[in-house]
Amino acid sequence: MARILGPLRRRSKKTSSSDNQMRCFLPQFVLAVCATFAIFAGSEGVAAAQEQPPADAHPPADDASPAASDPLPVMVPHQEWDRLWLSGQVNIISQWHPTFRSPYQGPNSLSPQAQDASSRVLTLFTGLRLSNSTELLCDVQETGGHGIGEALGLAGFTNLDVVRNPTLSKEPYVARLMIHEIIPLGHAKTPSDQNQYSLFRELPERRLEVRFGKFSLADFFDVNTYGADSNFQFLNWTVDNAGTYDYAADTRGYTFAAMFEYHDRWWAARFAEALMPKVANGIHLDADMARARAENIEFEIHAKTIRKQTGIVRFLTFVNHANMGDYRQAIDNFLAGQTPTPEITAHPLQTTIKFGFGANFEQPLNDWFAVFGRWGWNEGRHESYAYTEVDQTDQFGAGLKGSLWKRKWDRAGVVFVSNGISHDHQEYLALGGDGFLLGDGRLNYGRENIVETYYTLHAWRGVYPAFGLQYINNPGYNRDRGPVLVPSLRLHVEF
Repeated sequence: MARILGPLRRRSKKTSSSDNQMRCFLPQFVLAVCATFAIFAGSEGVAAAQEQPPADAHPPADDASPAASDPLPVMVPHQEWDRLWLSGQVNIISQWHPTFRSPYQGPNSLSPQAQDASSRVLTLFTGLRLSNSTELLCDVQETGGHGIGEALGLAGFTNLDVVRNPTLSKEPYVARLMIHEIIPLGHAKTPSDQNQYSLFRELPERRLEVRFGKFSLADFFDVNTYGADSNFQFLNWTVDNAGTYDYAADTRGYTFAAMFEYHDRWWAARFAEALMPKVANGIHLDADMARARAENIEFEIHAKTIRKQTGIVRFLTFVNHANMGDYRQAIDNFLAGQTPTPEITAHPLQTTIKFGFGANFEQPLNDWFAVFGRWGWNEGRHESYAYTEVDQTDQFGAGLKGSLWKRKWDRAGVVFVSNGISHDHQEYLALGGDGFLLGDGRLNYGRENIVETYYTLHAWRGVYPAFGLQYINNPGYNRDRGPVLVPSLRLHVEF
């Protein structure tokens, strides 16, 4: 652990001024985390702060109730504005892995040498309620730093906050800009806590919601109370989202879309039409919807089951239309001598279709313990294009709230996820082909199995330090490499 808490090291390479600033900041960050834990250990005021959170803060990310009974503690209490919303957050993640077994490696392999990396995401949330049924939401983000291996070599990468293309500008950008409209379909009302995605204090029990603009499909599809939030919970890409859900997005995870949701008392349904990127993992979206687009449909069912606790099941399907290559065609072209290695991008401009299905459940067993899981599959014939290289996934985990040990804002969790790829995808990588994330030059196939655990501490007001650990067997689906152990430190601040 001394190596983890010591000065964080980077691989020798030219870095930008922002990277140099990040490097200087990291030791201070680690010291700040340690100091925060020291303050917590020696202060009785922390417990008192937990018992008396600000009355006007927004609800916790992992509260499954329609209206949270207690607001989430924040650094600065939010003002009680009826029509305005203003909040923000900072998420800093530092990860490291020791040397691991690797008899060979390719251009997209995770480096077997010990390395560390840190990332940051700063978000400013703003909102304006224009009427009793219409609001405008706008979020601005700034990101920086890196992921271990520059986010290459793992299908289930270890840090969801990492922007996959390190050459992207570090300047602030508009992450979300959307109009949100509520159309009542009945007179019954249900209370609703204000948050960054909805400013309404009550909503019709039966209603239609319309959103139009720029946002992430993962904000609303395949969510899970106990496994979908890299700010407070797990960090792995294929834990917080189904790895098979190749949802339409640019490199940073956002797209332009129109979404329609129907909500009733015990169920909901949503549909979104979204723009796809022009190239795999590209930053530019294709505005020609006759050529490229994505349809997403999800049904959500709520029911009181075990011990009268409300469980949720979600069923998801998606269909992507884009300029995607075909793994079998790339293999055949290579075997015919048309390309020196299999090249998934060696094809004329075309529109192909990729589709998939998923299921997602969460079940509280009492007020402090819950289980959750996901299953996902996509057709695996066409290239992984927007999220990650996974064609089949299984996930099962448990989430805990600190109320059991009288730390109600603390939380912890453990999860196991197993990812796989199609036979054509396996053969493509085994013959030396590269995807946008994977490519060891060879492949001795095995499922990529991951165990992750974390503990998030509420230290003071809106300050939430956390420890995490991930164990990855067969990184990049390769039995010849690994396993990889990745400890994590995270500091999250809500204000």
